[in-house]
Amino acid sequence: MFEDLIPLTDSRSLSDAPHTVFFALKTATGDGHRFIPGLYRRGVRHFVVEDDFPADDYPGARFVKTASPLRTLQEYAAAKRRKFNGKVIGITGSRGKTIVKEILGEVLAPDWRICRSPRSYNSRIGVPLSLWRLSPDNTLGIFEAGISRSGEMETLEAMIAPSVAVITNISSEHDEGFASRREKIDEKLKLASRASTIIFPADDRELAEAVASLYPDRDLIGWTAGADNASAAAPLKVRIENVSGNRSVLFFSFRGGKEQRIELPFQENWQAENAVSAVGVMLALGYGEEEVALRIARVRPAGTRLQVSDGVNNSLIVHDDYTCDLSSLAIALDFISRRLTSGRPLSVILSDIAPEGEHLPDLYRKAGELLGLRNVSRVIGVGPEITAHFNLLGIPGRTFFSTGELLENLTPTDFSSEILLVKGAPGFDFGSIVDHLEAKTHETVLEVNLDAMVDNFNFFRSHLRPETGIVAMVKASGYGAGSLELAKTLQAHGAAYLAVAVGDEGADLRRAGITMPIMVLNPTVLNYTQLFDNRLEPEIFSFDSLDKIIYEARRAGITGYPIHLKLDSGMHRLGFREEQLDALLERLDAQDVVSVRSVFSHLATADCLDQDEYTLGQLEYFSRCSRKIIDHFPYRVLRHVLNTAGILRFPQYQFDMVRLGIGLYGIPILNNGMEDGLRPISTLRSVIIALHPWEASETIGYGRRGVLRRPSLIATVPIGYADGFNRHCSRGQWDVIVNGKRCPTVGNICMDICMIDVTDVPGVSVGDSVTIFGPENTVMEMAGVLDTIPYECLTAVSPRVRRVYFRES
Repeated sequence: MFEDLIPLTDSRSLSDAPHTVFFALKTATGDGHRFIPGLYRRGVRHFVVEDDFPADDYPGARFVKTASPLRTLQEYAAAKRRKFNGKVIGITGSRGKTIVKEILGEVLAPDWRICRSPRSYNSRIGVPLSLWRLSPDNTLGIFEAGISRSGEMETLEAMIAPSVAVITNISSEHDEGFASRREKIDEKLKLASRASTIIFPADDRELAEAVASLYPDRDLIGWTAGADNASAAAPLKVRIENVSGNRSVLFFSFRGGKEQRIELPFQENWQAENAVSAVGVMLALGYGEEEVALRIARVRPAGTRLQVSDGVNNSLIVHDDYTCDLSSLAIALDFISRRLTSGRPLSVILSDIAPEGEHLPDLYRKAGELLGLRNVSRVIGVGPEITAHFNLLGIPGRTFFSTGELLENLTPTDFSSEILLVKGAPGFDFGSIVDHLEAKTHETVLEVNLDAMVDNFNFFRSHLRPETGIVAMVKASGYGAGSLELAKTLQAHGAAYLAVAVGDEGADLRRAGITMPIMVLNPTVLNYTQLFDNRLEPEIFSFDSLDKIIYEARRAGITGYPIHLKLDSGMHRLGFREEQLDALLERLDAQDVVSVRSVFSHLATADCLDQDEYTLGQLEYFSRCSRKIIDHFPYRVLRHVLNTAGILRFPQYQFDMVRLGIGLYGIPILNNGMEDGLRPISTLRSVIIALHPWEASETIGYGRRGVLRRPSLIATVPIGYADGFNRHCSRGQWDVIVNGKRCPTVGNICMDICMIDVTDVPGVSVGDSVTIFGPENTVMEMAGVLDTIPYECLTAVSPRVRRVYFRES
């Protein structure tokens, strides 16, 4: 029915309209049917719908009506899988799925024509989109399956139906979706329902017991790093040894065979464990131990980050260090298409593309089509294959045989005022290109994880009714994280409103292409022209502020301009009180230049677990006063009062919208377990720029306040209180993280620099990363040390610190 068509579920990702079939999905946050008129205008002619559509209004269009477009998408993918005669590997687990898939794609490519999931397409939507790519030319499929709650895996297994199932690990991610750890294990193991072979970590006793009890008749390849009797039966024995220089050594033996040694280009144990999973798959496919060791040793670290940073000469760099194949190229181009602004052309630095069974001329013709559909203005190719086939791309540019040759011949002056996608396969070291072209003004960076922010957004959305909108707070430059990239991401994921503090912040977002509604929550407006020109919707909290905007809007010839009325329900900062409402409504009735878009208030104690009586009093007061306002007007007026804590603790008062602030940034404030699913989005990092050993009794820094009590190795780090590293963290009051070890500050933190004690860090060297705050030493801990709140720590990070944005997968 849909042969030779490209499936689309997100209208923003449209690239090739004539060859697209759009599945109009209904979700908790939106209805795909709303986008059909726009897609039709853009050239799409194939639609799978749930609702009736007047075909006469869409000449030439084909509508297929089904009870569930999502189910139809899944059934079509399952049908493609049933027709596929090759092997299929299914991978699940809490972490490492994408890395294991990419390792397998690299080591098995010489022998198989592989179709694999793009990036981490592992959900009930991502899996069928991945399976859609299966073709008769493929001989092997490698697909991920990701779940977050009980009852989800059965649908994924019905589509993937793997012959080899891999469980990478079972950790605490998404624990809230399961009644117990065993329920979580049993749910993930449903992926192996029809698998003949299962690879899993046998040192996880609960997992090993579940595998043995559920599938006693299968080929079970458990791997173990243990030496006790409980692990003795596992057929795959491994040892992992860490060595200096960001390397580790993996030893393995299989079913009593000779031990093999593999040197790996990464040091962390979890990365080596991903390689072990790949070893297990290769052994299951019949490869000999020596061949397995040889191929795994060639593996390059697989990137999973798509990172956005400022480049030289007003350029923007998007660095995608993921495997370079056609599907991941399409995803990266789609990501960039949502960031294009007029006057900024798109250029691409591209390495050789993984063939995945394609004939190279066909591969590069298809790549050229992808690049052309996204209006790429030039391509800089790196590698022998892209050099040989460059003319097939049909895009202007030039080529180099190696990354080194590119760096020798191109300089930062070759790039100006453009968006630059840098996408290279493992082994091409395109990180050095990014280092060459980034606008570096400081070694210290604030890394912002956009995927973590989306997870937090969805965490709170899961606690709301589907029709409740979320006002995302991006004021104070996104709580220090920088508002622009956050706003683009929130706009793409269905936030109802953005909220900023001042008009300048809103105007900057408009200039950068943000089109969604923006609320301005500042007490006063000085530049009404800026407000009106950028369609920024102000908070109105007093008769004076109301009179001013009415006067300015009337002067500008505006009618019906949206405003947001603030009520003072108990915070006692700003807002109208109940006794003022009659006069307020009378004044609003006497004019037509502004209209009330929403009425809201601010809770003072929603995060104070011992002051619920006061909070409930505020909520009742707001309910009564806001009801009087919304009943007064003939049009709809929205209501919102809940903040981050209120969303979780008082969901019965969610009204039409809620305002999501600190929770969006992954900072828990309740400390009662309700926010355990949050992920901090910001990590402040610097680097070691100098190391020096000192004897005991030597002193470090201003005032000689750092007195050494033992022979010590002291590192110098280019971050100080001018960057936002509070001086009260001096003299051991705060520990930074270096190579996984906590290291105390030594002496006083200076304006631009600080010193830390790295005596206990094995193999430490100049250039090693230093985490000032992050997942292991949280901003909540820092706030406790400083006797303040995490808001202050986040917003204190200086503008001179470079922000780097990334997606994990």
